[in-house]
Amino acid sequence: MDGPAATADVIIGRGDCIVLVRRRWPPPGWALPGGFVEAGERVAEAAIREALEETGLRVTLSALLHVYSDPARDPRRPTLSAVFVGSAVGDPKGGDDAAEAHWFRLDDLPSPIAFDHAQIIEDYRHFLATGLRPDPER
Repeated sequence: MDGPAATADVIIGRGDCIVLVRRRWPPPGWALPGGFVEAGERVAEAAIREALEETGLRVTLSALLHVYSDPARDPRRPTLSAVFVGSAVGDPKGGDDAAEAHWFRLDDLPSPIAFDHAQIIEDYRHFLATGLRPDPER
């Protein structure tokens, strides 16, 4: 029996804004840039690669926010995601699996938000305000 697929996502932040991508394929909605880790690839490398492919932005990672592993987080199959915090300069442009990519203010996000990314964004807001990451046992 196979375990969950490894993925990497990035919260690309700038002030009170983050980059979200509108998914080109199901499940629909807006999501953090990210995707599956390829064989032989480090998780941080996957995060940087996926962000570039989906937004056209060259991301600098600054922190690992949390590893999200709820078996129901992705309706396609069980996944676990290492979610990084990063920054980038420029305007994102949708590419690869992303139909669109835009900066959004944290208090004015589009809907629907895909997967468990609404919870991840809330955890990011808490991290920005307090410096605290989610409980490792969550």
